[in-house]
Amino acid sequence: MPAKQEKARSLWGDAWRDLRRNPYFLVSSVLIFFLLLIAAFPTWFTSASPTAGDLVNHYLGKPELSKVGSDGWLGWDGQGRSVYARLIHGTRASIIVGVAVTLIVTVVGGILGMIAGYFGGIVDAVLSRLTDIFFGIPFLLGAMVVLQSFTDRTIWVVVFALAFLGWTQITRVMRGAVITVKEADYVHAAKALGAGTTRILFRHILPNAMAPVIVVATIALGAYISAEATLSYLGLGLASPIVSWGVDVSAGVSQIRTAQHILLFPSIMLSLTVLAFIMLGEAVRNALDPKLR
Repeated sequence: MPAKQEKARSLWGDAWRDLRRNPYFLVSSVLIFFLLLIAAFPTWFTSASPTAGDLVNHYLGKPELSKVGSDGWLGWDGQGRSVYARLIHGTRASIIVGVAVTLIVTVVGGILGMIAGYFGGIVDAVLSRLTDIFFGIPFLLGAMVVLQSFTDRTIWVVVFALAFLGWTQITRVMRGAVITVKEADYVHAAKALGAGTTRILFRHILPNAMAPVIVVATIALGAYISAEATLSYLGLGLASPIVSWGVDVSAGVSQIRTAQHILLFPSIMLSLTVLAFIMLGEAVRNALDPKLR
């Protein structure tokens, strides 16, 4: 009896098969799912208000580590606010900034890179020079200059500032991928059959050029979360009453000798979040890059 032939898998099928066996992907996925759950439903994890202070709860008091999940589990800050509650509610701001910036730069950078790579010529030259100009601006320094123009720095203002300067890397990656893909036989066949430019770009080129973009975007998401925290720490990003890990880290620096927990726990949460997205990006890169298999 002839052996049953195994059904051929696509690049994405092979990638998903490899990802399910990668411990880095499994661990990072669990962490990210947990973070998304906290960001979406913070009241499931704490009933305390992150902005209500009570000076009876002195910030010099040690965290009550034995009372897991209680208001004073991780101690109190200088205004008598629960560090645990602020840690939970601060997740939303960081996740929103990271995801929103990543989506915007992926869409904008992807479209610009696809246009430049496919049409070439003067279109490619103009878009490439524009990309070089923005790429030459230091990311954090440029974001600081942009944010200085706003008096009310809300979450969406910070998203705009980071996205305004963050699209260049995606554009370069997409442009290179499109230049490679557009020479494939199936693209020439589609042109010979009379397919329009829009159909060729979005039906044939985009799905086959997205792999490196997804890798870069996943890793960059963690970097955007870190950038938001850095700007908030410097006093140029989010500010009170918005609850953010960067704001809490900034506030904890002044009490680092007497109340280290105010600085320690937001820093740990921030580091774990960034690490989770970097691990996810590395796992996706290993799965999508045939040279690394």
